[in-house]
Amino acid sequence: MDIEQFRKAGYQAIDRICDYYYSLEKRPVSSQVQPGYLREALPPNAPEAGEVFEKIADDYQQLIIPGIGGGVIQTTASDAALVSIVAARSVFVKQHPHIKHEDLVIYTTTETHSLGQKAGLILGVRCRALKVTVEDNFALRGSTLLTALEEDSKRGKHPFIIVATVGTTSSGAIDRLDEIGQVVKSHGSIWLHVDAAWAGVALACPELRDTVQLDSINTYADSFCTNFHKWGLVNFDASALWVRNRKNLTDALDITPEFLRSKHGDEGTVIDYRNWHLGLGRRFRSLKVWFVLRSYGQEGFRKHIRQGIALNKYFVSLLRPPFTLITEPSFALSVFRLEPPSLPAEQASQVSKKSLDDLNRDFYSRVSACPDILITQTLINGMFCLRFAVGAVRTEKRHIDQAWALLQSHAEVSINSWIGS
Repeated sequence: MDIEQFRKAGYQAIDRICDYYYSLEKRPVSSQVQPGYLREALPPNAPEAGEVFEKIADDYQQLIIPGIGGGVIQTTASDAALVSIVAARSVFVKQHPHIKHEDLVIYTTTETHSLGQKAGLILGVRCRALKVTVEDNFALRGSTLLTALEEDSKRGKHPFIIVATVGTTSSGAIDRLDEIGQVVKSHGSIWLHVDAAWAGVALACPELRDTVQLDSINTYADSFCTNFHKWGLVNFDASALWVRNRKNLTDALDITPEFLRSKHGDEGTVIDYRNWHLGLGRRFRSLKVWFVLRSYGQEGFRKHIRQGIALNKYFVSLLRPPFTLITEPSFALSVFRLEPPSLPAEQASQVSKKSLDDLNRDFYSRVSACPDILITQTLINGMFCLRFAVGAVRTEKRHIDQAWALLQSHAEVSINSWIGS
């Protein structure tokens, strides 16, 4: 919807909220519908084309309000990884009760988000980051995983989960899930969690499913997470978690005091989502996702993803020395830095990695001070780099041109200052 349509929809939403509060005294204090009623009332898929807001709001009043509830949507990918690791540990310990807690190990990579290390801190479990290299585009390979398993076996250590990534935070790297899955399958007791927090929504586009490795996810993953609040048009927070065997998750987190028991829960006719995450309560996050998918439709959602990728490709086409790509562009993300191609002979021999890092830190600080652009920093193989990511729904080609002009002007100032020093 355009801005004026959004304004009109906002007025309508306020009216409906006010009407709801006026009607509260006439409404039952608890849901009067049977468990599962909504599954029969809603279509199995999002509409292909977006729908008008009034129709969506009408369905909300007629279908959602009568059975107001929740869903298995986590706050963030960090929470999704944490509960998956808890479940993986529970399964492993049941299978191997003789193994000591201090001998358990979580596997991540040197490009994995810090969520793996944080989970290790919370659970008191060692986290080992497997090294990935530029030659492999910073993707974890099966051979690297196999070597690590052999090393830890000799040390008496027992990895029970590997956190693989589709679209790492620093560089957008994609771990080789096909190779990892084969290794995990041969070992039997290792849980494979796939963190696709940013790039997972690209699965909406059929032409990107091989890149995201959908077949390997379906074949090997024990759990999979993607954040709709990153690139998926939904406001924070909405992190969708899928698990292959939900009983492994609920068994690990199930504590049911008497005051939380219910008729439908005891009968097993409802899914009790309080056992799917750490908190007892949760927000109605699924409602946000539902509104977005209804509003944009599958077609509009795919258009948004494709537009972000196309705009990033356009940005890459603009890059020329002294701008250098550090990794291959990944979907809507490019990682670059300044590397001046030519310097006076007496200065060229004195250029070190630290000196180039200093140049790029100065460049980043100048760009960061600008009120009309936001890019982020990262370290790739110890090199200070900058990340350019496209994801906002209203970003257009003219914004990329403006960003490129700004980057060029600040690069010139930084390089001149660097050479002078």
